[in-house]
Amino acid sequence: MFDVLLCIHDQHDRWFVLLAAAICVVSTLCAVQLLRHARHLSGSAARHWIVGAGSAIGFGVWATHFVAMLGYGPGLVVGYHVPATVISLLIAVVMTSLSFAVSLALPHRKGFALAGLLAGSGVIAMHYIGMSAIEFPADIHWRPAFVAVSLLFAVLPACPALALSVKGRSIPSALAAAGLLALSIVLLHFTGMAAMQLTPAPLDLHGGTLLSPDSMAAAISAGSLALLAISIAVLSIARRARLVLHATERDMSILVKGITDCAIYMLDRDGQVVNWNAGAQRLKGYTSDEAVGMPLAAFYTPEDQADNLPRRAVADAAKTGKFSGEGWRVRRDGTRFWAHVTIEKVANELGEHIGFAKITRDMTRFKKDEDRVREMTGHLDAALANMHQGLCLFDADGRLRIANPRFNAIWGIAPDTSLSGMKAEAVAGAVLAAPAGRSASRGRRDDLHRHFTRPVADMAAASVTLDLGETLVVSMTSRAMPGGGRVVTFDDITERRRSEAKIAHMAMHDNLTGLPNRNSFAHWIDAELEEARHFGHQLAVVMIDLDRFKEINDTRGHSAGDAALQHLAQRMVDVLDDGEIVARLGGDEFAAAKRFRDRNELDVFLRRVEECFATPFGTDDNAFHLGGSIGLAVFPEDGSRREQLLNNADLAMYRAKGSVTERIAFYEPEMDETARARRQIANDLRHAVDRGELTVLYQPQHELATGKLSGYEALLRWRHPTRGLVSPVEFIPIAEETGEIFRIGEWVMREACREARSWPDHLKVAVNLSPIQLLQNDFVAIVQNILIETGLSPRRLELEITETAIIADKLRALHFLRQIKTLGVSIAIDDFGTGYSSLDTLHSFPFDKIKIDKSFVLRSQQSVEACAIIKAVLALGHSLNVPVLAEGVETIEQLDLLREQGCDEAQGFYFGRPGLSPSLIGQAADNLQAG
Repeated sequence: MFDVLLCIHDQHDRWFVLLAAAICVVSTLCAVQLLRHARHLSGSAARHWIVGAGSAIGFGVWATHFVAMLGYGPGLVVGYHVPATVISLLIAVVMTSLSFAVSLALPHRKGFALAGLLAGSGVIAMHYIGMSAIEFPADIHWRPAFVAVSLLFAVLPACPALALSVKGRSIPSALAAAGLLALSIVLLHFTGMAAMQLTPAPLDLHGGTLLSPDSMAAAISAGSLALLAISIAVLSIARRARLVLHATERDMSILVKGITDCAIYMLDRDGQVVNWNAGAQRLKGYTSDEAVGMPLAAFYTPEDQADNLPRRAVADAAKTGKFSGEGWRVRRDGTRFWAHVTIEKVANELGEHIGFAKITRDMTRFKKDEDRVREMTGHLDAALANMHQGLCLFDADGRLRIANPRFNAIWGIAPDTSLSGMKAEAVAGAVLAAPAGRSASRGRRDDLHRHFTRPVADMAAASVTLDLGETLVVSMTSRAMPGGGRVVTFDDITERRRSEAKIAHMAMHDNLTGLPNRNSFAHWIDAELEEARHFGHQLAVVMIDLDRFKEINDTRGHSAGDAALQHLAQRMVDVLDDGEIVARLGGDEFAAAKRFRDRNELDVFLRRVEECFATPFGTDDNAFHLGGSIGLAVFPEDGSRREQLLNNADLAMYRAKGSVTERIAFYEPEMDETARARRQIANDLRHAVDRGELTVLYQPQHELATGKLSGYEALLRWRHPTRGLVSPVEFIPIAEETGEIFRIGEWVMREACREARSWPDHLKVAVNLSPIQLLQNDFVAIVQNILIETGLSPRRLELEITETAIIADKLRALHFLRQIKTLGVSIAIDDFGTGYSSLDTLHSFPFDKIKIDKSFVLRSQQSVEACAIIKAVLALGHSLNVPVLAEGVETIEQLDLLREQGCDEAQGFYFGRPGLSPSLIGQAADNLQAG
C-alpha cells in the first residue's frame, strides 16, 4: 500500500489525479442513475438505458485512466497507439453494459457476483490494454503481487456497488454505489501503476499512428465535457420524468389505497401479489405485509384450485388482455363471498407486458338479489310453463313479448319455435300455418285472424269462442293493459265441449241402450203435439212393457238381460222412419211415438214394432224369446196433453198385459174407470188398518189319520164401509203394488200370533206370506219381534209361501227362509203343483209341509189328471218325508180319496168355514167322526 501511495505522490501530478477522480465519480454516479432508471423498464427501452449506463461508466473509466496517465511522469509518455486505445474504450463500454444487464436480469447474490466479475474484468482489460497502448522510452516490467491485488480491487467493490445500484432506491445508496465503483476503478488504476516498473531503453517506434499527449488530452477533455453535458441532460430529463411518474404513482397509489369498496392490487407476471390496497384488506382480511408475495390461487376456493381456475384466469388475461368472471372467493377467516373479478394485462409505455391489474368487487348482495330474481323468474317461467291456458303478451307496439309453451301446444306449433318479437299479424299467420289453423274452414280461419289482430281499443275482457271443428275449440280472451299492449289467453275447451255434449246426451239418453230417455221422449212428444195442433195431423203414443223380463235376469243372468235390451233397442231403431221415435223409460219399460195422418201408417208402424219381438234373442245355444205388451193412445181423441196420452197408453198396455191373446191394445174410456177404481182401492187400503176395517178369520186344519184338530190357517178379510166385503183376490195385488202389503202383512201376523197364544199348546197357526214381504231386509227381525211381543212359541207358527215368492229372487228368499227356520218357525209351500219349477223348489229348501192347491182337490172327482197330480204329490211327500196338507175339501168323496192315498192333513168347507174364532172345534170334530 505504501508503494501505491508513493506512486500517486511521486509519479503523478496531483491535479490530474484529482481530475481523473472527479471524472470517475461523475461517470459512476451517472451510470448508477441511468441503471436505476432502466430497472423500471423492460424490453428494448431497458436495453437502451443499460447501454447508456454502460457507455457512461465505460467512457468514465477510460477517461479516468488516460487522464491519470497524462499526469504520470511528465515528459515520460511519448504517445498513444490509436487502435489499442479505442479497443480499451470499447471493452470498457461493452463489459460494463453486460454487467449491468446481468445485475438487472439476476437481482440476487449470485447474479451480482457474476455482474461484478464482468464489470471488474472490463475495467481490468481496459486498464492493461490501455497501458499497452502507451509508448514509453523504457521497458515495462510488472510485479505479479501488485497485479493480483489490482485484480481484486477491480472486482470486489463492484459486486456490492451493483447490488446497491439495482436494489437501492435512496440517494445515499446511489452515492455509495457510485463511490464503490469509483473506488474500484481508482484502486485498480493506481495499484496497477504501482505494479509497473520501467527500465530506461531507447525509444523504438515500431510503426502505427500515435497520438501525442496533447492530442490525447484534448480528446479526453472534449469527450469528458460531452459526456458530462449528456449525462447531466439525461439525468435531468430522467429525474423530471421520474418525479412526474412518482407523482402520478403517488396520486394513483393514494387513490387506489383510498378505495375501500373494491380490492385493487397488482400481480406480477407469475400471478403473485406485488401491492395491496385498503379495499383488498377490508374485503379479504389480509394486511398488505401478509398479502404481498402471495399467489393468486390463495384467494380461490379449493374446488376452483383443483380445477386450476386461477392459472387459467391469468393465462386468459395474458393472452386476450382481459379476463372477467364471477365466482366464490375465500377470505382470510375462511368465509366465502361472491366476487366479480377483472384481471387486466398491464404493459409499459412500449407495450411490453410487466404484470396484471386485478379488481375484485364483493357482489354477494347482488348475487342474492339476482338469485332471488332468478328464482322468481324461474317460478314465473314454471308457472307459465304449467298453465293449462296458452298466454301471449303483446307490447304497446303490437309485438309479442311472451308466449308460454301451452300456446304452442294448443295450436300445434313446434315447441322449439319462438314467436317472440313478431307482430300480431305475423303471429296470426304462424297460427294459421300450424296444423290446428290449417284444418279449420275458411270462415273459421278468417274469424281467428280477425280476433288475433283486432285493435287494442276494441278489446274487452269477454271471451270469444273459436270453433275450429271437431278437433279444436278454443276460448280466447283479450285484455288491454294500462300501459298499452294486451294480454291474450287461450283455453282449449275441446274436451269440455265433448264432455258437455256427452253429458247432454247422457241427460237425454239411456245409458244402456243409447235410446232417448223419459225426459227426451217427453220433449219430443211436446214438440210433436205443438206441430200436430197447428198442422192437423195425429200422434200415437205407444207404451211397451216386456213380459217376464225379470225371469230372464234370474235364470240367465243380468248380462244376458242387458244384452237383450240392447239388441231389442237396436232392432227398434233400425225400423224407425221419419216422424217416429222409440225411448227407454226405465227397467223393462219402453215407449214409442208416431206422427201420422192415415190409420194405415199407424198399423204399419205397429207391425214393425211387433216384428222386433218375433225372432229369438241371445246366441244359438242360449236363445230365448222376449215378448212385449203394447198399449197406445192417439192424439187428439184419447187426450190432448202429454201426461194424459202417456197415462192412457199405460192403461192400454196393462190391458194387453192382462190378456192372453191380445198383445196390442188401444186405449178405451172404460180403462179409466178400472184404473180409477184401483186407485180408490189403493187409497182406501192405506187407512184400512187404522180404521179397523181388516179382520182375520181362521179355517181349521185336521189330521186325517186321527181326525184331530192340528191348527188353523189365518185368512185376511176386508170389510169396506161402502163397498162391503172386498175379496183378497181384488185388494191383495193392489196392496203388493203400492207396498201397503208390508204393513198389512205385519198386522195379520201379529193378530194371528196373539189369537193363537190363547189356544191349546198343540195347535198351530198358519199365516200366508206375500212374495213382496220377502223383499224386506228386516223381515226376519219383524218375525222374531212379533213372537217375542205375543209370547207365542215359534214351533206353533207356520208361514206359508208360494213358489212365486221364491222364484222372484231365489237366493234372497232362501236366505231369509233359512234364517226364519232357525228361529223354530215352520215353513210350508202353498199352492204346490201350480208353478213351473216345483220340484226344483223342493230340492232347494227343506220345507216342513206341502200344501196341495184346492183346484186339484175340487176337480179330483171329474179329472183324471187332477187325481193323478194329487197322488203324485202325496207320493213325493212320502218319499221326502214331508207332511202333505190338501186344501179345498168339501165332500166326503174327496176326503176318502185323500185318506186312501195317505194324505196327512186337510182343510176346507167340509171341516168348517173360516170364522172369527176357533169355536167350531167340537162341531168340526163330530163331522169328521161321522164321515
